[in-house]
Amino acid sequence: MLRELEAVNPLVLGLLRGGVPVASEVARALNAPLDVWLVRKLGVPGQTELAFGAIAEGGVQVINQKVVAQQQLDKDRIRKISRQQQRELAHRAQLFRRARPPAPIRGRTVFLIDDGLATGASMRAAIQALAHRQPREIVPAVPVAPSRTIAELNSQVATTADGAEPSPRTSLVSRAIALLSPSPFWGVGAWYDDFRQVSNSEVVRILAGHARTDGAVQ
Repeated sequence: MLRELEAVNPLVLGLLRGGVPVASEVARALNAPLDVWLVRKLGVPGQTELAFGAIAEGGVQVINQKVVAQQQLDKDRIRKISRQQQRELAHRAQLFRRARPPAPIRGRTVFLIDDGLATGASMRAAIQALAHRQPREIVPAVPVAPSRTIAELNSQVATTADGAEPSPRTSLVSRAIALLSPSPFWGVGAWYDDFRQVSNSEVVRILAGHARTDGAVQ
């Protein structure tokens, strides 16, 4: 499906960590460079699997105000959790990229790959962060996601980092793609034969392999 798109100087970015093995296969199929794009989920205290938002490289933050209201999260708690995750982002950038700078993004078609989507909060944060790097277009693509989430991404509107004031409707998302949009959805892992956790060492190995073979991460 991605080969059919008219990509300009394509770049494949994998979301950590599960998106990286999928992105690796996409990069090889498209003969395109591979890098990671760093996003962290903001979890509700005591319910870390329940996200009230996400942050990504570039200082972009997406907040789900509905979850914030339901969980009665105050601004101080949100700031504290965000600062913790920002530190984790910096640590992961050093771990996975080592001394390599991020791949250049400006003017390129960027394929943003994950292993699947549920609410899409992390993907939206990644899209908004990428928009600040001025790509030509962004193509979020996953093996499986609910049709509603894909529809929401296809109408993506960039917002400011604090989510307070939406910017003009100049979305860079040309098309969001999912191979499967099952209903009922049940969760991403339900559609994999092997959904084991991807390790940090596996991500490092994959990125190093692409750097050696095609100079993907420079």
